[in-house]
Amino acid sequence: MVEGRSAQAYVGESLLFLTDEQLRQGIEAMFFAYQGFTADPDRILAELTYGRAHHRAIHFINRAPGTTVNNLLAILGVTKQSLNRVLRTLISDGLVESHVGTNDKRERHLHLTEQGRTLESRLSDAQRARMRTAFREAGPVAVAGFKQVLEAMMDANVRRTHIQLRDGTT
Repeated sequence: MVEGRSAQAYVGESLLFLTDEQLRQGIEAMFFAYQGFTADPDRILAELTYGRAHHRAIHFINRAPGTTVNNLLAILGVTKQSLNRVLRTLISDGLVESHVGTNDKRERHLHLTEQGRTLESRLSDAQRARMRTAFREAGPVAVAGFKQVLEAMMDANVRRTHIQLRDGTT
């Protein structure tokens, strides 16, 4: 047994068959893949002087029209101040509408405008094209494995949110 580790932890780690160097290469591949995944939307956003926070808000408002500000805060994991700054810009630029809740007047429900849906479509079309190409090249077995790895890397609460969004149960 390795000092400071249980036998089970050592065996579990050794079954992975990856060296620290291979794991480092995987980490770097994730960094570079993310760079590629965000490159096309970043160019579109730069034309409008928006950033990735705007993109994330637009994406999740589109996924769940009428979502509340509190729900969006939970999904994005950002501060209220940070989200409010982004939402103020998107609302003043005519991309998002905020409606007072009918049951609870303290709630604000968010919807994309037609202009917001057009921007969301441009952003997601670019990312879907990149994903489609990569998934096609990798094949279905690799895609299933990739999704499994991504979900395994998520914190438990984030994984629950992801699964709810994926399964349409939010």
